[in-house]
Amino acid sequence: MTTAPPDVAARVADVRRRIAEACGSAGRRPADVQLIAVSKTHPPAAAQAVVDAGVVDLGENRVAEFQAKAPHVDGARWHFVGRLQSRKAKDLVGAHVLVHSVDRPSLADALSRRAEMAGAVQRILVQVNVGDDPAKGGCEVDGSLDLVAYARDLPNLAVEGLMTVPPLPPPGADQGEAARPHFATLRGLRDDARRRWPEVVHLSMGMSADLEAAVREGATMVRIGTALFGPRGESAWSPHR
Repeated sequence: MTTAPPDVAARVADVRRRIAEACGSAGRRPADVQLIAVSKTHPPAAAQAVVDAGVVDLGENRVAEFQAKAPHVDGARWHFVGRLQSRKAKDLVGAHVLVHSVDRPSLADALSRRAEMAGAVQRILVQVNVGDDPAKGGCEVDGSLDLVAYARDLPNLAVEGLMTVPPLPPPGADQGEAARPHFATLRGLRDDARRRWPEVVHLSMGMSADLEAAVREGATMVRIGTALFGPRGESAWSPHR
């Protein structure tokens, strides 16, 4: 079973240092970049250790893993960062989770409908497939602002920004530099959206290998897994594993 790395505080400090240095080179404040620890496949003990080290924002990729893990972690704010089936919307609405991966009108409809039933407002980000990569989720770039407009007109959704996962770089390429144009594309889309809808603020982009490029291009949220938890396990964490 995967366990918390013994040097979790040092790992957290190193990631925060990387964010601070990238902010320094971009003339930004580290306080403006939210660190989300993606605990996919790791047990609650590992997630709790990161929270105890000061990273209170946790991300999950699978609904079932989130449901199994969240009751065992104290003091966390949760983010859902994986692909989401519309029929699973009921499992996230009302759980105070920011959903990063809304990529189609039908999913926005399902979340809004469930939020209305729960008497809640569901916070979301719109995911954009900036690299037009069939292996990645997200709406097309050309339709991204239309989806923002559609979702924000629904009665029980709050659209707070955009998210992306860039394509894998070519062999031998620097991952950060390969991702940077994609991050710049997302920033441009966010800037266009923000001129129309000032509440569309966030840019969720950047992971362990490319967080510096993401921060330099304006990320307000970075989603970090391996650099905080070590290598992922082969399957989702479950209390029955």
